[in-house]
Amino acid sequence: MERPIIKRARHRFTPDRRRVITKPFHPGEASWEGGSRIKVIIERILGISDEQVSSLYRNVMARFSSRHDEFEEILLQNFRHVEHQIENGVEMSNERRLLIGAYFTQEYSIESAALFNPSIVAAPDQSGVEEGSLRFVMSLRGVGEGHISSVEFRTGIIDADGNISFDPAELPIVGGHRTPNAAYDKPLFKQKLAELGADNTIASLVLEQLPASFTFDQLEEGIRVSEGKVISPALKYETIKIIHWLAASNYTLTFPTSTALSERVIFPAGPAESRGMEDARFVRFVREDGSVTYYATYTAFDGYEILPQLIMTDDFVTFHVRTLNGAVVQNKGLALFPRRIGGKYAMLSRQDAENLYYMTSDSLRFWNEAQLLATPNCPWNLIQIGNCGSPIETEAGWLVLTHGVGPMRQYAIGAILLDLDDPRRIIARLPEPLLVSDEDERDGYVPNVVYSCGALIHREHLIIPYGAADRETVVATVAIGELLDLLLENRCST
Repeated sequence: MERPIIKRARHRFTPDRRRVITKPFHPGEASWEGGSRIKVIIERILGISDEQVSSLYRNVMARFSSRHDEFEEILLQNFRHVEHQIENGVEMSNERRLLIGAYFTQEYSIESAALFNPSIVAAPDQSGVEEGSLRFVMSLRGVGEGHISSVEFRTGIIDADGNISFDPAELPIVGGHRTPNAAYDKPLFKQKLAELGADNTIASLVLEQLPASFTFDQLEEGIRVSEGKVISPALKYETIKIIHWLAASNYTLTFPTSTALSERVIFPAGPAESRGMEDARFVRFVREDGSVTYYATYTAFDGYEILPQLIMTDDFVTFHVRTLNGAVVQNKGLALFPRRIGGKYAMLSRQDAENLYYMTSDSLRFWNEAQLLATPNCPWNLIQIGNCGSPIETEAGWLVLTHGVGPMRQYAIGAILLDLDDPRRIIARLPEPLLVSDEDERDGYVPNVVYSCGALIHREHLIIPYGAADRETVVATVAIGELLDLLLENRCST
């Protein structure tokens, strides 16, 4: 088989260490002097003279204020996090408060280690775009110190001839304003607790205090009221921890409309994603009435367990993060179809370590049905296969880019074609990979890997952004007609 001609664009996204956010700094619990280390540090700061406080504060502002929006508010917020360690009645200047906040703040470079595994969708706002061109949003996985992953964005234009231009990546970086879920659905919350192994008497005692739809504050009150009825301290501790973990995993993140999309970063905050938000697969979902919502499935990781999560946004300004539920929401690599099929939501997934599955549901949040779709069948994917993002609708069928793992743990990108009306049926499948790493893409954090979380068709061109060696992002294009013709030359017999 002769592969379609893959054209690599000149664009290559490598980590930029200047892209930093602020994080609270936690120096540890115990001090060698005894007692709380935070309290000891605060006492040392309280011992500094007013003149030295002013000098230190001016230096902090001179070095850092231009790197972060609303920098004083950030320092004040981090001061409030530790304010409870200060004895009552201690008076201090605003400068000293802000300086204490600075001692408990740190910068974090969100992509110092890697910038990879992108997905791409048409942007919600196409105003001002020349006829035949398309404005797009590309998401990327930024990785910094400690291998913590976050979700970043870039924007640009694809012209009528398939040429790609990117807008400059703006600074400074903004983390957005995060709020708990406005309301939790009690039956849904209870079901997820059961899936997490916390369907017990303690959870029941908490939930019975709550209305059918409850707020985070009501949940806290339910926990408080139930405390006197708890028998097992150990079970109580673990159950309440899971309840808090689940509640904090559902939140809303809002960014200032004045910021460019490339300035916005979705940085992990909930306990389920404390070690990262991995491989967001964005899709432009169109409902039967023509309305559009952008969804992204991603993998939340806390250092031990993974939790599939869902991001929802209409405008890339406000993002709603929600937990997915159900027996078949168990692994990485969930990819939502861009519309309902036969009245149901549909999704690709990997239920095990090596095969591709097709899932359906009446509800976007509940998934209990999965069917085996494709298994490893070629030398280049004999170890495992999975999807490279959401299926793309074409006249010939649903185009699914796949990843496969072969000898020497080489990752390659292939393609299959599914029936439009019944995606459980594979129409065609490339016997050879569509894309493998070039020599200059092989070396990185994970050698010999090419991997995408979503592609886009514009006019005659398939745009495939992909991560190379878990280090950087490259963009490739291929003539969609040429690819579909080749696929149809390799029709499946069943």
